[in-house]
Amino acid sequence: MLHAQKYLRAVKFFYSDTFRLGILGGGQLGRMLLQEAANYDVRTAVLDPSQDAPCSALCNEFTHGSFQDFDTVISFGTGKDVLTVEIEHVNTEALEVLEKDGVAVYPKPLFLRMVQDKGLQKEFYKKYNVPTAPFHLVESTTELPSDNTAFPFVLKSRKGGYDGKGVQIIRSKEDLKTSFDGPCVVEELIPFEKELSVIIARNKQGETSTFPIVEMEFNPEANLVEFLFSPAQVSEDVEREAKSIANQIVEASDFVGLLAVELFLTKEGKLLVNEMAPRPHNSGHHTIEACTTSQYEQHLRAILSLPLGVTTLIQPAVMINLLGAGGHEGAVHYKGLTEALKIPGVHLHIYGKPHTKPFRKMGHVTVTDNDLTVAQQRARSILQLIKVESC
Repeated sequence: MLHAQKYLRAVKFFYSDTFRLGILGGGQLGRMLLQEAANYDVRTAVLDPSQDAPCSALCNEFTHGSFQDFDTVISFGTGKDVLTVEIEHVNTEALEVLEKDGVAVYPKPLFLRMVQDKGLQKEFYKKYNVPTAPFHLVESTTELPSDNTAFPFVLKSRKGGYDGKGVQIIRSKEDLKTSFDGPCVVEELIPFEKELSVIIARNKQGETSTFPIVEMEFNPEANLVEFLFSPAQVSEDVEREAKSIANQIVEASDFVGLLAVELFLTKEGKLLVNEMAPRPHNSGHHTIEACTTSQYEQHLRAILSLPLGVTTLIQPAVMINLLGAGGHEGAVHYKGLTEALKIPGVHLHIYGKPHTKPFRKMGHVTVTDNDLTVAQQRARSILQLIKVESC
């Protein structure tokens, strides 16, 4: 009874006619979050700099404006009951002011500020003994190479990197001549066996829940996830450790919301945290069809202080990102959708972006089957069928 009572106030709160959930960012992650919010009859407002953002036609209120502008965020957030993000590159100073004025902001602005800076992320891992690749920080690439820098290494821009941008592998002094400049993380290049991700949710009451760990396969040209496999082909010990690391992070930071933790599995079987994202994530798209509770519903439950959902994997799944084809930019045209939908277990998600460009995320397909190998084979055939081109 006491366990149920601690959620009662939150349930009454978000079901009231005056309740408003504000979302900073109107892309595909927000769009899928809105679809779950509709199931809960939650009134939603979205702020995005693009007038035709994927969320614009689905939310109750849409504001066209920059989520990085202080005054715009203050104006948007004032009067909202809860604010959340679908992209971390937002104005945290404005969110801190709104939080002090009584708006519930999840994830907390302090955590968002840390995640925005890859250098602060790495220092957080070091402070809380979270395993990560050895690193050091530089203010400019003119400081490289230095005595503690050995080729090859990974260069990461501390701020602004997103969807594969702001990351370079530096193999020689020649590579430094064409690298980006500014404050950077210099990280040891890890010869990993697999790239994994684990998603964890935590609500205000301190309840946590993790999704089954997934394995990612990247497009080498765009440095973006091309395939995602669930369940990951790893040992129970590796899965247990990944979930423990994720739990360590959310407990150390008193995190509220949904957190994706990306990891390297080394050839020696060691897990190292690469990066984290405090929001629904590309590595959780498959949960819509493959898990009892989707990552989007779980995020809502967490930020609305509701009991977290069961995350059991119902069926093995493979997710394919539909990326804009190289050499195509303009009004989007999808080829092969009809043929792909004839394949058993195919679930199509088109994001509603009217214009494509090379490697832009335009949609995804999830393939479910009782046999992961069968789902993988079908997914690879779908990648050959569907083409995202311009008219």
